[in-house]
Amino acid sequence: MEWSDSWRGAFRIELRAEAVTLAWHGWSVLPGTYPAGDQWAGRDGLEHHGPVPVHHDWEARVGTEPDEVATWWAGQSYSVLLATGHGVDAVEVNAELGHRAAVALRTTGNPVPIVATPAGRWMFLVASGGSVRVNDDVRHYAAGEYVPLPPTPAHHGVVHWRVKPQVCGWVLPPASVVQDALLQARTTSDYDLVTADRS
Repeated sequence: MEWSDSWRGAFRIELRAEAVTLAWHGWSVLPGTYPAGDQWAGRDGLEHHGPVPVHHDWEARVGTEPDEVATWWAGQSYSVLLATGHGVDAVEVNAELGHRAAVALRTTGNPVPIVATPAGRWMFLVASGGSVRVNDDVRHYAAGEYVPLPPTPAHHGVVHWRVKPQVCGWVLPPASVVQDALLQARTTSDYDLVTADRS
C-alpha cells in the first residue's frame, strides 16, 4: 500500500492523538518507523524491516510524559509502538487461534484489549509480570520488547483494535486469563465456536 504525503500528513494527527491517549493511561508508547515504498523510514536511513523504534535509545525513553510524547508525532507520521514489560505485555497468536480465544474470553465475561495486524496476527494485551507457555503458535512480549498498536500503518493495511481498551476500563487482566482462554480455544469444536459467537 502506498501512503501519499498528503494522506500521511492527515493521518499523523490520528496517530498522535492515539499515542497521547495511551500515554495518559500510563502505557509506554514510542514512535516507530513507517512504510516508505518497500522499506521503512523515520530512522537513520531506510530500514528493511519495521516498524522499529525511531530512537536507538528507546528503552531509556520508556515512561515519557504525555506532553513530550505529543512532540514526537509533531512532524512525522510515526508508527505507535508499545514498550512491553512496563505495565502492559502482549500475547501474540495467529488469527484463527486468536478468534477462538476471543470467543472464550467473551463467554466467560473477561474482556481483554486485542490488537490485530494486517499480517494475520492477534495480540492480547495483559498486565505485566505473568507468564505464558509459548510455542510456535504463541509468543509473549515482555521487558525489552515492543509491539505495534493501532492505528500503525503497514505495507498492506493498518493495525487495528479487535477489542479496545475502553471495553475493560483500561484494567488489564493477568496473563493467566489469556493462557486459560488459549487452552480452551484449542479444545473448542467449530460447532461450539459458532454457537458461542452468536450469543
